[in-house]
Amino acid sequence: MRIPKHIAVIPDGNRRWAQNNGLEKQDGYNYGLDPGLLFLRLCKKYGVEEVTYYGFTTDNCKRPRSQVKAFSKACVDAVKLIEKENVSLLVVGNAESDMFPKELLPYTTRTNLAKGEIKVNFLVNYGWEWDLSSMELNSRNRKTIMESLKSKEVSRIDLVIRLGGRQRLSGLLPVQSVYADIFCIDDMWPEFSELHFIKAINWFNNQDVTLGG
Repeated sequence: MRIPKHIAVIPDGNRRWAQNNGLEKQDGYNYGLDPGLLFLRLCKKYGVEEVTYYGFTTDNCKRPRSQVKAFSKACVDAVKLIEKENVSLLVVGNAESDMFPKELLPYTTRTNLAKGEIKVNFLVNYGWEWDLSSMELNSRNRKTIMESLKSKEVSRIDLVIRLGGRQRLSGLLPVQSVYADIFCIDDMWPEFSELHFIKAINWFNNQDVTLGG
């Protein structure tokens, strides 16, 4: 079976799941922690080399304060869980903004934890315009373009898995995702299971990957 080297996950549907279960919208983010840890362990189990989590964007910060506080805390809590999983961790986002959790500043440079056997990227207070702001747009050299990105340490994405039923990238790493296959799941992120992961991997295995050639 052909396994993607790099998977990005868009963990959408936390707020809708919370409402469907009689909770406040902001309560849903905490229920996304266990699925996030499961996702990482499945990637390790199936031999994925790099994982990117879409934490929250600069646009997400326009939401009510209670929600912003909740998803920011959830990202910090998620990183604390990931710290124990033998990873090479990098947090990517606008760390100069007040919206960036100060607890995550040490990880804005890649840090190997234990043996660092799998690369993990966590997008926190990320914005595609921020990412591209220093890009050399006049260059036709792919290497030069990549090196000018704020997210330059993140490799090209092979597969994007999105939970929550939406079928869009929502500004996810526009350069790295340019040739990514996108697998969308109707179930909400707190409902994520190994079966969802297996379906995504099997689907990817059947795609015709040409990278435009």
